[in-house]
Formats: sequence, C-alpha cells, structure tokens
Amino acid sequence: MHQYKAPLRDMKFLLHEVFDYDAHYAGLPGGENASPDIVDAVLDEMARFCETEIAPLNQSGDEEGCRLEDGQVITPKGFKEAYAAFRDAGWPSLSHPEEFGGQGLPMSLGLIKHELIATANWSWSMYPGLSIGAMNTIFLHGSDEQKDRFLKPLVSGEWLGTMCLTEPHCGTDLGQLKTRAEPNGDGTYKVSGTKIFISSGDHDFSDNIIHIVLARLPDAPEGTKGISLFIIPKLKVNADGSAGESNNVSCGSLEKKMGIKASATAVINFDGSEAVMLGEPNKGMEAMFTFMNTARIGTGIQGIAHTELSYQGAVAYAKERRSMRALSGKKEPEKPADALIYHADVRRMLLTQKAIAEGGRAMLYHAAKYADKMATGDAEAWKVFDDKLGFLTPIIKGFLTELGFEAANHGVQVFGGHGYIHEWGMEQIVRDARIATLYEGTTGIQALDLLGRKVIIMSRGKAVVEFTGEIARFCAQHNPVTGSRRRRVLRRYVTALSSLSVKWNWLTARILLNARKERDAVGAAAVDFLMFSGYVTMAYFWAQMLVTAYEKLEQGGNETPDFYKAKIRTAEFYLDRILPRNEAHAEAIAAGPRSTMALDQDHFIFE
Repeated sequence: MHQYKAPLRDMKFLLHEVFDYDAHYAGLPGGENASPDIVDAVLDEMARFCETEIAPLNQSGDEEGCRLEDGQVITPKGFKEAYAAFRDAGWPSLSHPEEFGGQGLPMSLGLIKHELIATANWSWSMYPGLSIGAMNTIFLHGSDEQKDRFLKPLVSGEWLGTMCLTEPHCGTDLGQLKTRAEPNGDGTYKVSGTKIFISSGDHDFSDNIIHIVLARLPDAPEGTKGISLFIIPKLKVNADGSAGESNNVSCGSLEKKMGIKASATAVINFDGSEAVMLGEPNKGMEAMFTFMNTARIGTGIQGIAHTELSYQGAVAYAKERRSMRALSGKKEPEKPADALIYHADVRRMLLTQKAIAEGGRAMLYHAAKYADKMATGDAEAWKVFDDKLGFLTPIIKGFLTELGFEAANHGVQVFGGHGYIHEWGMEQIVRDARIATLYEGTTGIQALDLLGRKVIIMSRGKAVVEFTGEIARFCAQHNPVTGSRRRRVLRRYVTALSSLSVKWNWLTARILLNARKERDAVGAAAVDFLMFSGYVTMAYFWAQMLVTAYEKLEQGGNETPDFYKAKIRTAEFYLDRILPRNEAHAEAIAAGPRSTMALDQDHFIFE
C-alpha cells in the first residue's frame, strides 16, 4: 500500500499565493500569532505526525476494526496510543479560545490541519473530529457555567465529544424523534432513549465522552419545533471537574459497516441519564445546526481526503506498472512494455483525480476564511459571513463527496484487478469514501438545503446573484483581448466562466418560476442544481489558481516552475474535460419534473 505524503506544496500555494492567508490572518484579532512561519511550522509538524503516526494505522485499523467487550469499545491496535501522542502535543487545542485553554489560532488553521489528519487516516480522524462540533456548539450556545464545566477538558483533548441525532425509526426527519427529557426540578433533566449511527459514540481514547443530544420535553409541540438540545456526559462530572460515576449511558452495539471500520459507529442508550439543557427549550434544532454545519464542512474535507489518497496511490502505481506500448510509440524501449502513465485513458483518470483534489482543496480553503470572519467579527459581520458560508456549505459537502467517491473509484480502475484486492489499499478507500455522501445529510438533502432553503426560501435567488457577481468581477479583471498564450488561455477560461455564471442565474430563475406551478420542480432539479453549482464553483477557483500560476512563472526567480506549469495544464484539463459535465445537469434541470413524477408508484415493481 502506498504511504501517504502530505501535499504541503499545494497547501502552501493556496495559503500564501492564491488566497493571501498571510494578510487575512494579520487582519484578524489576535491573528499576529498566525504568522507565515508559524503556519508553515504547524503544517510541517502536523504532516510529520500524520505520515509517521496515523497513516501506518489506516490499513491495519480497517482489518482489525473496533470491538465491544463487556460494554466497552476497544479501538484497533495503536489508535489509542496515537491519540495520546496527539493530545500530549497540544493538537486538539490549536484553534480554540485561550480562555478555555486553547492556543487561540484561527479556526481555518484547524480545518486545514484536519485535512492532513483525514487523508492520512479518516477513521482515526473522526474521534477528535467530532469533538470540534461539540466544542463549537457549547461555545456558541452554552451558559458560562456549561463552558467552564465542559470546554476546558474538551479543548485539551482530555475528553472527546459526539452528536446524537438519529434514532432507529427516523434519520433525516428528526421531527419524529422520541427520546424524552424529564425535568428533575433542579435545572437538570433525565433523558431516556436510543440513538443510532453515533460516530465515535464510545471508545477507549478518553475517560469521558460528552454527548450533544436532541430530545423532547414532556410538553413539547410536535415536529422539529418541539426539539431541545442537551449535554449528557458518559460519566457524571464531579465538583472538581473530574469524571465521576456512571451516568447511565451505554453502548448497545457497534454497527457492522461497509467502510470506516476503525471508527466506532455506535448504538447509544440513555437510561434516565442526567443532562443539562444547551440553549433554549424547543430550539434545539437551531443550536444543533452549529454542530451539523461544522460536521458538513468536515465531511466535505473527506471528499478531498479520499481523492488525494487514491490519487497518490494511483500515480505511484501508474509510474511503476507496465502494460503494452503507448499508442504514440514506445516510451521506454529498454523495457518490455511502457508504464501505465503513458496511456491516455490512465492519464484521464489521474488528471481527473488531481483536478478534483486541488480544485476541491481551493474551495475548502476559501470557505475556511469565512469561518474565521464569523468567529472574530461582530453580530452584523457574523450574519454576513454566515450567509456566505451557509450558501457554500451544501455545495462543499454534497458536490465534493460525490466527486471524492468518483475519484476513489478511478484509483481502483488505474490498478485494474489489483485495485480490487485488499492488500493494495485502494478498495478500502472506495469503501471508506462511500459513507461521505450519506451522513450529515445525503446528497439529496444537501441539494434541497442549497436550492430549497438557501436559494429559494432564504434569499429568493439572491445568494446565487451575489456569488456569480463575485465571479463576474473576477472575469472582468482577467479577460485580456489579445497577446500571449497566457492571455489566450485566460480569455478562453473566463469567457466560459462568465457564460456559466449567466446560465446559473437563468437556471435559478427558471426553477423559481416552475416551483410556483409545481412544488416537485424543486425536488426534481435539486441534485442537478447542486452539481451544476459545484462544477461552476470549482471552475472559479481553478481560474484563480491559473492566474496565480501564470503570474509566478512570469515573475521568474521561483524554484518550482514545474509546479506552476502543472497547475496550468491541470486547469486546462478541468476546463476541457470536466467542466462540460455541467451541460447535462443544465439540460436535466430545464426538462422539469414531468418525467420524474409521471410513473405511478404501483409500477415501481417487478412481475
């Protein structure tokens, strides 16, 4: 199995050259601590940890999986020890407030750190990853007492957190949940119910686990308007802040899964467990979206992580494995056959992976800047950047996970039959990637969130107008008429991007009109709209990388000209071979819902 190598050159290209994170961090309150040399040092050391400590556990963790013994979850060999090293090095506290023991570095640096961890070993990354959402939710919605009680051990990594939403009878439709919270009369509650599919729901990494749980009060109204949010520790918290006696929280079983087998996906039972309410009564869904949006960005990272890991393995194999001769003539005449990488179809798959990994990384790093602005701005700024990030979040989660699964499959295809064999590790990436399009809301749910909620209900199309306006300004700035090859390439790129921005607005307006006549128009168009939005958004960020690469080459004096040339060639591949996919999505949207909804439900049968 190919050993993961952190793509530090590409990460630093985006941070320092494309998005000017140096100036971004300098403009944040307390951002002076995130100087370029500190940022690079953090990435270098995190890369070392990922490459040497957790990447070697990825395949063995998949083979061993987790097990439940006497009510305690045991993680695969080496996982607990790697987490102890991670915790002792201070990594959990990197991007959290100093008042709770954090290092106070920007939130975006934590997201970028998570990409390295996720690519090296996605299953392992989920244990500390779920805690980030728990901390953010308590920080934004918790009382001062709750923050003092729970945040410090979570920030330090002494304890870990989860979110508990889904129940056996309901998945996305949380309005059906049955978990009950009975008041004790002293400000605490007794919560009883069963939650399923709880990632990192139980493990041996920490003494205590803090569950963020949705439940109903006795007098709660029906549906999602009657849901409250609670903090439930696995072990009660003593007066001195230490973990105490059992809180009647137990792991009923572990799910037997297709992938991410080293991540403990648990059935968690609450049996009169003592809880405190987080936020206001019957407003749990609003508070929980803090956790869910954090998790959705994290899942978007999974799409890039599996693309990158599969790409690295496929490239290494394609350079070593020889089969037949290249159609354009012998490339390695001294060998019995040419390497796979000389074959056009193999290059198509590798370039698709490369374009997805690097284009998706750019989308994530751009969105991460919005997260920084939200975390450090006033209420007005928070609303502005929450809207911007809210628009991009379903695109990042839905689009990047769909492409990540595609890229993982390309990796298997490059290996041929060997890709289907466990020892090479490529089939594991496919199995691990498959869940990304499902949890934290399936692609269909993300599409409805984007089109139905963010575009139609919340903004009446203005969200698309605003984002395409940003694209239009970029295109106007970088649309030379005549001159060098650079100008010709840029002109072709920005012309296509400008045209697609106009079409994006036209499709939005068409759906808005159709939805007035037929409600199913939204549901039928949603996934195609999300994918169209994703391809155009990725094209925008590839255009930015293209401009930067040309500028760096023209300035001269750089030590990595091949890196910038590769960026230009990959951008051209994206424009020629991937971006045209949006045409099929546009045609499907324009077709409307008629053929989708015409078949009678009784005819979905086999006779």
